[in-house]
Formats: sequence, C-alpha cells, structure tokens
Amino acid sequence: MNQLKVDLSNIYTQVAKEEVFALKTKIAQNQLLLEQGTGKGSDFLGWLNLPSSITKEQLYDIQHTASELRAKSDVVVIVGIGGSYLGAKAAIDSLSSSFTQLTEDVLPKIIFAGNSICEDYHAELLELLETKRYSIVVISKSGTTTEPAITFRVLKQHLERQVGKTEAASRIVAITDLSKGALRKLADSEGYRTFVIPDDVGGRFSVLTPVGLLPIAIAGIDIVKLVEGARKAMDDTSSSVAFDQNPACIYAAARNALYQKGKKVEILVNFTPRLHYLTEWWKQLFGESEGKEGKGIFPAGVDFTTDLHSMGQYIQEGERMLFETVLSVEKPSHRLVVPDDPDNLDQLNFLSGKRFSEVNLMAQMGTIAAHSDGGVPCISISIPELSPYWVGYLFYFFERACALSGYTLGVNPFDQPGVEAYKRNMFALLGKPGYEADGRKLREKLGL
Repeated sequence: MNQLKVDLSNIYTQVAKEEVFALKTKIAQNQLLLEQGTGKGSDFLGWLNLPSSITKEQLYDIQHTASELRAKSDVVVIVGIGGSYLGAKAAIDSLSSSFTQLTEDVLPKIIFAGNSICEDYHAELLELLETKRYSIVVISKSGTTTEPAITFRVLKQHLERQVGKTEAASRIVAITDLSKGALRKLADSEGYRTFVIPDDVGGRFSVLTPVGLLPIAIAGIDIVKLVEGARKAMDDTSSSVAFDQNPACIYAAARNALYQKGKKVEILVNFTPRLHYLTEWWKQLFGESEGKEGKGIFPAGVDFTTDLHSMGQYIQEGERMLFETVLSVEKPSHRLVVPDDPDNLDQLNFLSGKRFSEVNLMAQMGTIAAHSDGGVPCISISIPELSPYWVGYLFYFFERACALSGYTLGVNPFDQPGVEAYKRNMFALLGKPGYEADGRKLREKLGL
C-alpha cells in the first residue's frame, strides 16, 4: 500500500518506546487545540484545512494565469523571501529534472530573486534579463519587506524600460494582501493581476496558497495532484486517526522525546539531490516555529552521500547532542545500472549490473546503522515516489507535525518575534527615518 511511513526503530537505543508513547495524551490534547482553534497563535490556522477548501475554480484561475505567463516568457522571475520563496523552490526542484535549467528547449526558466541583498547576484540577473522575454511574480503581504521590495523596484523599472509600462503591467503578477499594504496599493494602481495571501496563513505555512501554487504551476507541475496529496495528508493526520497510525503525531512525539533526552539538533537527511530545497523549506518551517523562549530543536540539513565526505565524521563521532531524520524515496524515476568493466581497475565489478538505486539504498541503510551505533538516533520517513501528489502530502505532513511539536514544546508555533531584531538594527544603520537615535548608538557600539 502506498503511504508515507515513519519508522522509529533506530531511536530506541537512545529513548525508550514507552517514553515516546508517553506523549500520546499531550499530542492528542494538542490536536484538539489545533482543530478547535484554542491554542497559541490560533489566528494563523488558515493552513490547517486549506487543502480541502481550495476549489477547482481557484486552481483553474492559477493554472490559467500560469499558462499566460508561460506563453509570453522565456524567464519568469519569482520575487520573494522566506515562506514566499522556499516552498515553491522546494516543489519545483523536487519535481523537475536535475538539469532543467541547462535544457535549452525547456521554457520558461524559473529564477528566484529578492531572497538576498547581494549586489552581484542582482546585477548579473539584470544582465541576463536584458536579452530575455520575461515576466515577474512578486510575493509580499506588506510590499515593504526589504529584500523583495528593493528587488522588485529594480526589476519593475528594468521591465518597463524594456517593453513599456503597459506591456510590463501585463507581465507582472502580485501575490499580496487582499486590501492593504504597499504592494496591494501599487498593484491596484498599475492594474497588475493579483492573488491573495490569506490573512490567517503565515508565510512558512503558505506553500498551498497562490504563494506556492502559482510558481509551481508556471514550472509546469500538476498543482491539482499536489493539492490532492495534501488533502490526503490532512485526512491521515487528523485527530480522528489513532496516535500509532498517525504519522504527524508519531513524528512530533519522537522528536520531542529525543529533545527531552538532550538531543538538541535535528539533521534532515536526504539521499536524493532534488530534495535539497525541501530540506531548506523544512529548516525554515521548524526553526521559525520552534526556536523561541530559549527552547527548540535546531534544524539542520545534509545531502547524502555527498555530505558523508564532509560532515560524516562529525555526525559519526562528534558531540552527541543530535539526531537524524532520514527522508527517502522508495521508487526512483529512472533506471540506470552500473556497467561491467573488463579491466576492473577501480575494483567495482562487484557492483556490475546493480541499479544505482540499490547501491544508494545500501549506502542509506549502512549509514543509518553506523550512525545509530555511534549514538545518533535516527527517525526514518519514506514516501513511495517523487510526484506532485507525494510532495503535496509531505508539505502538509510536516506542517501538521510542526504545529503539534511546537505546542508540545510549549511555544506559539505561528509567530516569529525574533526575526524583527536584525531588521531594527539594519534600519538603524541605514538611516531609516525614525531610527536615527538607535542608529547613532549602534554605530558607536560597532565602532563605525
């Protein structure tokens, strides 16, 4: 039977099964807090039932807009940061060929910008776009978040110079607040096509809104199947499903039991390079949701087997404050076998005729065994295949588990007060009106 599987057998050397299941009552209470909307941050629970509330009409509207942009663009630039970027990037990378960007006949190319303030990156992007037909999808609830706002300012002016103001407006789509904010005001005045970010869905939980679905559809990925998978995950992780059959409950309980044993760092491991950005999305989801009030499991990520040749030594024998969660894909999308070599100079003919996937699986199993023996407990999560359905399932599964885990830690999983600290200092140093006094103090402190 095709299903997402959570295997805890390789954590029980560090934490007893009874200790994991001792959290069953607490997890059940947290399920009710979510579904009844009575827990911390309950005004940001719009993601909870989102998969079942998305209509065919909404999906058609997104697909139609995506088709229009695909028809008129060699490149589509997605402008956003954090939750307005990582979910779409994760899905597109997971569900596209590893070499899509190098394939000339695959259009449009999807480029992400506005997720940094690197001058070279944006200057080089403008150089590339000088000779391209391109469109822009700008994603920001307020329209004033520094990184995407200044990127969009530059790109908007560049596109208007290239094709004129009227044509540029037809190539810009804004995903923003329903009625307020700088980007909403600009979109209304310029006549941009718009989609709405729901008020009750935070950025890191927004991949199943137009924030994620429009860029994913532009990449040619089936968003209907993506939402279908998320809808199944919603059913499979609800409070009506028994604890020992509920993957989100089991995962949330296991990671909290390990945390209580002093395991403060969770490393999400993949053996499939296309999952790299899903790990980056996961890091934001859990890091921003749980890291507060002096609490939280630090989320890290590695790409194996690659990182076994760099981080493997530390994981095997370093400080024992970490655990791993291995995310694996059971069925590869392609078939490739190791060829025989008559000379056998590399001494690898013992692998001749074996599929790469078999070698990769043995590397995975050997790594789990070695790390477990070395004192690193390992949670294993597997999906049948990399497809829109199962990536959609994964998105919702992790969101639900994150909410349950955050409540179990005793924090509000839906706010991010600490994110504002660097912004205040940056504004002060840059001389933003209203921050002058803080700027003088900070410059003196930093010796500037």
